[in-house]
Amino acid sequence: MSNVVTVVDYGVGNLFSVQRALEHCGATVRLVSDPDELKHASKVLLPGVGAFADAMRELSSKGMDQAIKAYAASGAPLFGICLGMQMLLDSSSEFGCSEGLGLIAGSVEPIPTQDKSGVILKVPHIGWSSLVCPQGRSSWEGTLLDSIDSRNSDVYFVHSYMAVPRSPEHRIADCQYGDTAVAAVIGRDNVWGAQFHPEKSGKVGLSMLRNFVTLK
Repeated sequence: MSNVVTVVDYGVGNLFSVQRALEHCGATVRLVSDPDELKHASKVLLPGVGAFADAMRELSSKGMDQAIKAYAASGAPLFGICLGMQMLLDSSSEFGCSEGLGLIAGSVEPIPTQDKSGVILKVPHIGWSSLVCPQGRSSWEGTLLDSIDSRNSDVYFVHSYMAVPRSPEHRIADCQYGDTAVAAVIGRDNVWGAQFHPEKSGKVGLSMLRNFVTLK
């Protein structure tokens, strides 16, 4: 499979840092806003910042939502980052209920503002947190985190809502925020998502992007 990565440009967020990080990892980057362009893509990255409903509305207005679903059904790799990851799920409760792409079963819910003992948690979750294997998973072998050392796995987050996959097997990596296990990386077959910003997460983030770029 080629190292060409097609980045979905639907008018939400600054794509410059994502493009630069992908190019650093050896990718040739195509920014596309025409849904027909996804028919010829070998790897697609879905970025996103801001509110879930607004982003889904923009995707839908351009016909990109259906194009992404069709692309994912082809079996080719799809990688959503930050809000792009959240949109892979069925729905979000942010500012009311909004429908997502439905590529990974689950919902997007607010991060708790306090832990079980009553300690207040700062939301949004902003800053560096370590990735850990979720309960029931012993390694990241064969995932986009392959070769990343869990003892040195800090990545950079900025978010107020978190993905809650319905099936535990779709949780690839978590981070601990208070006593809440937040899904940091999710995956199902050819569809992947990262809640953190790989392009802002130093060596670990670049390793993950490189694994995506070099997928065979």
